[in-house]
Amino acid sequence: MKVLYLDCIGGISGDMTIGALLDLGLDLKTLRREMAKLKLDEFEVSARRDQRQAIAGMKFEVHVHERHHEHGRGHQHEHEHHDRSFHEIKQLIESSKLADDVKRHAVGAFRRLAEAEGKIHGLAPEKVHFHEVGAVDSIVDFVGACIGLRELGIEKVVASAPLRTGFGVVDCAHGRFPVPGPATVELLKGVAIYAGDEEAELITPTGAALLREFVTEFGPMPAMTVQAIGYGLGTRNLPKTPNVLRAVLGETSNGDAKQADRIVVLETNLDDVSPQVLGDVMERALAAGALDVFHTPIQMKKNRPGVMLSVLCAPEDAERLSRLLLTDTTAFGVRRTEAQRLKLEREVVKVKTAFGAVEVKLGRLDGRVVSASPEFENCKRAAVKAKAPVRRVITAALAQAEKLYD
Repeated sequence: MKVLYLDCIGGISGDMTIGALLDLGLDLKTLRREMAKLKLDEFEVSARRDQRQAIAGMKFEVHVHERHHEHGRGHQHEHEHHDRSFHEIKQLIESSKLADDVKRHAVGAFRRLAEAEGKIHGLAPEKVHFHEVGAVDSIVDFVGACIGLRELGIEKVVASAPLRTGFGVVDCAHGRFPVPGPATVELLKGVAIYAGDEEAELITPTGAALLREFVTEFGPMPAMTVQAIGYGLGTRNLPKTPNVLRAVLGETSNGDAKQADRIVVLETNLDDVSPQVLGDVMERALAAGALDVFHTPIQMKKNRPGVMLSVLCAPEDAERLSRLLLTDTTAFGVRRTEAQRLKLEREVVKVKTAFGAVEVKLGRLDGRVVSASPEFENCKRAAVKAKAPVRRVITAALAQAEKLYD
């Protein structure tokens, strides 16, 4: 299993994360090609090698194009800033041709941030308008980080703890806020943090949202065979600490492929909620980071047919998702149960078929392929292109995948 360890020695932000992924081997041309699927012509990205306190790494930058306005006879050059609501950002990402998991994680990270900002300002997530975080460069940071993790085939992300946030104040659209910012603190609830000795914002809201979207464990580096090390550079030259994010990419042994982790199962019984609401709650829960959501037909009191709504999630997401079930359904209570999960090591490969290349998800146990499942959306696109039934594409992909079994 490919594991990424984020050592936040000098903090974490969206651009530092992408810089570290580029230093690990993410191809900048590939990143640009994938980012072009957003259909935003307002930016360009670049990366250069630089140093922070004698540590060399990659500095990733987003260049937002200036817009020109004509006033009378002269021309005034202005850098326009457009607020974007979470709803608009969600539509922008979901309507793109980005990979499904990239869209899901990018929207999920933004939703986490919208919920944190909404709680601070007393707004529903969909009503939150992003200023710094919603600007084009931050959209690029979220989506670019999700692209990088996918392209490098990373299956698990672990981050260092406790996280050092810095201290002081920072200027933003709403005025002067303390460091760490309110949204950052909200996002990092349940994670060990401390101020440290640097008077600077070391962890941005974007960085905190990415941590909560992808990280399954906070703590020391897990046992793994190190394959590559990358450094993402921040914008500051701090007096006491290199402003860098260290990313360590490694492989766990085959004995760890049967990875066990702990999850929380949330359940509630419902007999007075419409199917439309259940469908909406399922979508919202998955976008908010749930591992799985499903309904089970049950018989309830007074001989009423009902459903048991179940949500599987990481322990740190249990409180937030429980509140979602209580506010968005007719539930008066939510049961919580901790469970241990045994998982196959997962890998996505491409197989050649008569309908073109198709992605297949492989499951390995002790290094052996024991399961193969064609990615349906990928098969559907291939079927549309070939004007063939999707079942034929799936059958062709499975036939090729059979050759990969040991």
